[in-house]
Amino acid sequence: MLYKTFRHWTGSKAAELTWEHCVSRGRMPEVRHSPHGLEYMTGKIMKGIAGFYYVHVEGRGVYECKAKGIFRKEGIKPLVGDDVEMDVLDETEMLGNIREILPRKSALLRPAVANVDQALILFAIVKPNPNFNLLDRFLIRMEQQELPTMICFNKEDIASQEEKEALRRAYETCGYRVLFISVLENRGLDQVRELLAGKTTALAGPSGVGKSSLINQLSPETHMETGEISEKIKRGRHTTRHSEIIVLGDSAYIMDTPGFTSLEMPEITKEELGGYYPEFREHEPLCKFRGCAHISEPDCGVKEAVEEGKISRVRYENYMALYRELKEKKRY
Repeated sequence: MLYKTFRHWTGSKAAELTWEHCVSRGRMPEVRHSPHGLEYMTGKIMKGIAGFYYVHVEGRGVYECKAKGIFRKEGIKPLVGDDVEMDVLDETEMLGNIREILPRKSALLRPAVANVDQALILFAIVKPNPNFNLLDRFLIRMEQQELPTMICFNKEDIASQEEKEALRRAYETCGYRVLFISVLENRGLDQVRELLAGKTTALAGPSGVGKSSLINQLSPETHMETGEISEKIKRGRHTTRHSEIIVLGDSAYIMDTPGFTSLEMPEITKEELGGYYPEFREHEPLCKFRGCAHISEPDCGVKEAVEEGKISRVRYENYMALYRELKEKKRY
């Protein structure tokens, strides 16, 4: 019987798995050989720092790689989230060289990441109370990037039913999927796992709402995957925080994206702002004036919908605040 072993990071240590065992669990990476005799395989870039890329290969672990000079000559920059082919330079030290970037399904500019399928915005219902203005800024950013987005409210174990229903009404009417979970009590996490399975998800949200706790609950392997990358980076390169991907299993990846946590408004004009509020669309044809800003104009379909309870008053008040902010920004 062929009995080849290699490392797979799981739990709290690197385990030796047999070739046969990995094939049976669907973890076996396809290993090929280049004309020069080097092994090469397909992986996903988890993190990139100062010209070094950390590529995760299912069944093997994380390789520290450089990119071939041809990418620089052609003006191509590997991005976190890219699926790549890499040559294995040293199996013991887990070193490689990126030889090809596979076709991208998508590429975001801010932050610069590739192959993101969806976004998950995490806020707490209470402790801290949600900052709805900040939540709307996140949603505008996702709308701008055309990312399907789910809103997840944590700490439902200490929230009232009335608080949950108010949040559900406010955001489901906008077309967003709204989830309520308790990371502490492990409630609702199976539903989250189902929604993340087979996808690369960008995670956004303010500090203190349980992002790290959620990731740790979703996959017990998380500590080891991130620890492995951190151990390599510790060799004295850089500590600047960048986007990085964490493996959750079931071909699911979650992307910690500091670029999505900024309070700064995206580069849009006040005239464009209403287009990022999906719930306005069905009421805008009822506005008397074309190009209605939904602020002070008479006979405004959006304002009437707010009065009738069809549009969340909180959302509308945030819209007005952001409109004024963009108006002032243009002035200066």
